[in-house]
Amino acid sequence: MDIADLRSHGMAKPGTSDGYPFGQGALVLKVRGKMFALLAEDADPLTVSLKCEPDLAESLCASHPAVEPGYHLNKRHWITVTLDGSVDAEVLGWMDDSYDLVVDRLPRREQAGLRDT
Repeated sequence: MDIADLRSHGMAKPGTSDGYPFGQGALVLKVRGKMFALLAEDADPLTVSLKCEPDLAESLCASHPAVEPGYHLNKRHWITVTLDGSVDAEVLGWMDDSYDLVVDRLPRREQAGLRDT
């Protein structure tokens, strides 16, 4: 899993944009202007921070050594995942969940066109 895989997966979602609001090296993916992923491009190994339900975040941190509370983010609502190869199969699903959480909290009129159903 690399930065291109993560960016491409996130950018394939409707209403997504990317940018560097925190400076080079911190790629942010947003849906309708709200952040759902933060990719630390300069980290070695690569890390990605994702929005997460608090109970799930706690469970993931307890069961996966590569998952920690969000780095420089609200540690209750964000996780930071180190892409060391141990969670490659799960991380894209977690990114999907992060996107869905952000979309769910958008005003109804802004949610239009962002879901398949």
